[in-house]
Amino acid sequence: MRLLSTKILSQEFRSRLLMHSFSLVEQSFIQIHTLNEPNPIETSFGAFIFTSQNAVNVVLSSPQMLKIIEGKKAYCVGEKTAALLVKNGQKVVKIAQNSSDLAHFIAKNHQNESFLYFCGKLRTPDLEEILSVHGVAIHPIEVYETQLKDIRLKNHFDGILFFSPSGVRGYAQSNGFENTHSFCLGASTAKEVALHTSNYTVAKEPNESQLLLTLKNHITLHEE
Repeated sequence: MRLLSTKILSQEFRSRLLMHSFSLVEQSFIQIHTLNEPNPIETSFGAFIFTSQNAVNVVLSSPQMLKIIEGKKAYCVGEKTAALLVKNGQKVVKIAQNSSDLAHFIAKNHQNESFLYFCGKLRTPDLEEILSVHGVAIHPIEVYETQLKDIRLKNHFDGILFFSPSGVRGYAQSNGFENTHSFCLGASTAKEVALHTSNYTVAKEPNESQLLLTLKNHITLHEE
């Protein structure tokens, strides 16, 4: 099965795909740019939120922002986002599969706390909308922006791996979804893919192991 990954993969996941005899092409359709640090940054909050590894990397590279989050609790979307924080000495108290689940958890269990949300300019609105409806104080700090890369591919792929809504948008600028199957890491990504095709599946959990299982199940189903 010939696969297109719409981002550059980790060495570990790449090796796992090749081990299962997938033919693989990797091409990123987005580019991340760090924004200038806001000054001053709001500091009267009890905890902070991350929904992407990109935001974590930006904050960890900033002495000013790193000092602000030091010793405070982190709420995260995604295991890799949380692992990156823990690796750098931060305390993660909650990991959710998506921003909507995280927002409902906070609204139910931490309604009286205030949160600083490190994020990108291009993001799904679920988190902020849900918390605002429930009266939870959240202050977004935009630390990076995502730019789409307009790249046209000439080759045909049996399957396409999508990891984010912005990756879908970047791919869709000059490429089609005909005669291929899309494999989505999470629900938000699948929602964006659904604007272009009904021929897709979603990993049961947003991690690489479940995405690989989705691929294997798809092959098994279509071999029968």
